Amino acid sequence: EVQPVESGGGLVQAGESLRLSCASSRFVGDDYAIGWFRQAPGKEREEVVCIDNSNGKTYYADSVKGRFTISSDNAKNTVYLQMNSLKPEDTAVYYCVADVLIATSICVGLDSWGTGTLVTVSS
Repeated sequence: EVQPVESGGGLVQAGESLRLSCASSRFVGDDYAIGWFRQAPGKEREEVVCIDNSNGKTYYADSVKGRFTISSDNAKNTVYLQMNSLKPEDTAVYYCVADVLIATSICVGLDSWGTGTLVTVSS
């Protein structure tokens, strides 16, 4: 299976927006659950946003609620992460995971990780 491919990272100033894209052959119909994770320098990897299209479950980390939104375009086999009002603490490598499990207050990446895209937010 081909791993998902992320794009859209870059350098922005605090308060600006950025949209990340994740393309995968898994994003067909409604039977998929995907997530975005991130790892900041010197920190552990954390889940950011996840969605299970088969049942409508979503997960948003408290730190991004109200600022980040996940969406999809099945015609393009692509999932997006819209990031608004970016903060320096959002600086990290962002990973798309094409198979996740959403449980109460948590999202776990199961399989099919992308190689990541770097987002840098300057103050």
